[in-house]
Amino acid sequence: MTAQAEAPCGGKHAVHFYEHEADLVDRVGGYLSEALGDGAVAIAIATEAHRRAFEEKLEDAGIDVEDALWNGMLVSLDAAATMAHFMQAGRIDAHGFRRVIGGVVREAASTGRPVCAYGEMVALLWDAGDVVSAIELEELWNDLGRDLQFTLLCGYQTDAAARPEHAEALRRVCQLHSEMVHPQEVSGRFAPEMLSPGAARHLVAGAMRAWGCDEAMIADAELVCTELATNAVVHARTAFSVVARRKRSGVRISVHDGSPLPPALADGGPARSSGRGLQLVALLANDWGVEKTSARKTVWADLRD
Repeated sequence: MTAQAEAPCGGKHAVHFYEHEADLVDRVGGYLSEALGDGAVAIAIATEAHRRAFEEKLEDAGIDVEDALWNGMLVSLDAAATMAHFMQAGRIDAHGFRRVIGGVVREAASTGRPVCAYGEMVALLWDAGDVVSAIELEELWNDLGRDLQFTLLCGYQTDAAARPEHAEALRRVCQLHSEMVHPQEVSGRFAPEMLSPGAARHLVAGAMRAWGCDEAMIADAELVCTELATNAVVHARTAFSVVARRKRSGVRISVHDGSPLPPALADGGPARSSGRGLQLVALLANDWGVEKTSARKTVWADLRD
């Protein structure tokens, strides 16, 4: 995991690694449902089977899919057919991508609403063994995100992504995303700015709700994540990463930053202006600790069900 994301600054570019089709349908269905519920334009570029499954999830959530398609709030495109419009002789045409995909995103953004897209064209390329083109397509999505503001979610099947021969390519894919979601783990990379702890808190809370954690535990986790992320911004002053991992007994939240200096735990007293956040972490967590190297550190906290 690198210290700074290469994803576009205008919006998140997340990747979901899934083991089973049901995992993908639940994740993407929820993502599209939440987008439509928030008044955003939702774009789904997927296989026909997946699009049908996503639409069933939307219907289950009380969304009138036919109406959403008719009024342009939901844009549903076939991944292979869409990709064919900007492929030439088996290679990606960058200008064609900007014309086709940029046109779709630009039209959605012209409504003045937020845009949330899901795409699995990269997964089709990866599954076909063309990992070079898959990475190139991820890079083109990021380039587009520097001109247009939108949120993007990609999906890769874990077994296909984790083949040993693709290790370097997989590392590059992870670098090109600002958030990574596994069935039992979520991670994100953040800039050293004061809005970042809130974004990290939202990431962790969303994952824990997907895992079925109760709201009391989620509330504790939000406070812990906020304190650890704020420490990284205020004291380490470096980009940082947050990882939330589902464990058999609960959830571990880890914050990695680029400073080897250990966090200071205040010894109490109302006049003390720093270090009190760690007192809160120690109070809420069942266990917590610090792992250091010569160049960076990780502060972790365990919360049990």
